[in-house]
Amino acid sequence: MSIIDRARSWVATDPDPDTRRELETLINRGDVAALEEHFAGRLEFGTAGLRGLLGAGPSRMNRVTVAQATAGLCAWLKREVPDAASRGICVGRDARPKSDVFERDVIEVATGAGIPVWRFSDLAPTPVLAFAVLELHAAAGVMITASHNPPGYNGYKVYWENGAQIIAPNDQGIADEIERCPPFGQIPRLSLEQAGTRELLRDADELRQRYVERIAAEVRDTASGADLRIAYTALHGVAEDTFRKVLAQAGFDDVHSVSEQARPDGSFPTVAFPNPEEPGAMDRVLALGNEVDADLAIANDPDGDRVAVAVRGPRGFESLSGNDIGVLLANDLLERHQGSGQPVVISTLVSSPMLGPVAASYGARWEQTLTGHKWIQNRALELEEEGYVYLFGYEEALGYAPSPAVRDKDGISSALLLADIASRLKAHEATLLDARDQLWRKHGFFADRQVSVRFEGVDAQARMNAIVDRCRESPPLAIGGQAVLRMLDLERQVQWTPLAVSPLVGQTVSNLLVFELQGGHRAMMRPSGTEPKLKYYFYAAAPLRLSHDLAEAKMQAVAVLEGMIDDLVSPSSDC
Repeated sequence: MSIIDRARSWVATDPDPDTRRELETLINRGDVAALEEHFAGRLEFGTAGLRGLLGAGPSRMNRVTVAQATAGLCAWLKREVPDAASRGICVGRDARPKSDVFERDVIEVATGAGIPVWRFSDLAPTPVLAFAVLELHAAAGVMITASHNPPGYNGYKVYWENGAQIIAPNDQGIADEIERCPPFGQIPRLSLEQAGTRELLRDADELRQRYVERIAAEVRDTASGADLRIAYTALHGVAEDTFRKVLAQAGFDDVHSVSEQARPDGSFPTVAFPNPEEPGAMDRVLALGNEVDADLAIANDPDGDRVAVAVRGPRGFESLSGNDIGVLLANDLLERHQGSGQPVVISTLVSSPMLGPVAASYGARWEQTLTGHKWIQNRALELEEEGYVYLFGYEEALGYAPSPAVRDKDGISSALLLADIASRLKAHEATLLDARDQLWRKHGFFADRQVSVRFEGVDAQARMNAIVDRCRESPPLAIGGQAVLRMLDLERQVQWTPLAVSPLVGQTVSNLLVFELQGGHRAMMRPSGTEPKLKYYFYAAAPLRLSHDLAEAKMQAVAVLEGMIDDLVSPSSDC
């Protein structure tokens, strides 16, 4: 079939008038290039589900791809979870365009397959959905969200019965079932009314309050809320109500919200990118923080699973890096841990190595995984089976998991724990900045920087992969004036040194290169799994002997960091 004929065939069965009109316009214009983008292949089921641009065709997020994904999930559940038809699945959604329509498709297809659905009557943060899967002992969970992506995106995140995002073999099993799915019109489904009549539709709203009570209770013995003032923004997302209830339940009543960003709005009218990592995303909450003289400025991303924090210091607000937050949270949880069993903390390969010495100082085990909480949480479950006590996991991209009640990153419980720490510090006339500096003095200073290069166009992934391939084919001998001692290639499962290449044992396959440099410095690069970005991660360590002089330590480490960035990211780079 020609691309025009394929598009006409899609239009004939597409249930959504918006995507039908989109294709009809392209067909009438004869825009073959645009049509080829829409039909460039099936949207890949990976990164714990689907995520992509909204639009018509198999390479976009639309009603057809969502219905087929749900049919594939249900078929796999029936094979792998014998009692799925009694336990059911949990479904939630954010405020993005089409999220309500996609959620309805999930419910109708799942109940049509004979699997009950627990659903919320309104929008829900991702951590609440993840909590519900565990709390209800559900067979799986589906969250309709694209998290922090721009407004043109949506996604379909899948949780397994263990509460964690899916990994192999379940992701591939579901993908294989999707390939066997019939066309949209032939997928069995029940209307919401039919599902209700057959008692296949269940109310999950009670889980919101149970989440609030459970998370607030985790700081009950330490939180006072004493005189701590917080400026907050949900960035037009769905966390506002839950965030405020959790903090109020824990005793933090002095919370001021950015009013124009408090209501859920999937068009994100006041931010270019609804990601608190992006420059400018926190401008309004910082302005509000100055206006109300807040101690902390806190931002959740649109689905509430990430958190960013800025702290009032001597020169105004200073933002904590993702690694700063991760190490502070881990240190507090380790310090307060009681009970038998060796504690374990987990971070990703692209996160700061500083967690290692912090964990060692408490006699805890430290592990590293690939990027993503699906890897962190599934590894945590394995370690718990071995007798370890999992305390905390984090990735530097503002994702933290401080509560065993949620087997995923949780920006709401993380914000509460940060507020709790800050209130205890304030009682002693100190701040999170002071606590961070104290950890640097004890364990050494680590400078970190992430650089993302955005790619556009249908060939974005191929161009990103080509850059990484050039580096793996011809590794640099030095980066930023620091000799490369070893390069780990997780895709080809080899380790390179200037003298030899040998197999890399015990690592999961991923398109990630890790450069270990003389002096304890590290650089990494990988294409993002959720956005058209090539991501670089840089860590520069100052000698421990400089810990007493943080200014000197920072100056030396940052100089190394800048040199590494210039060498690896520059257009003239050998890579």
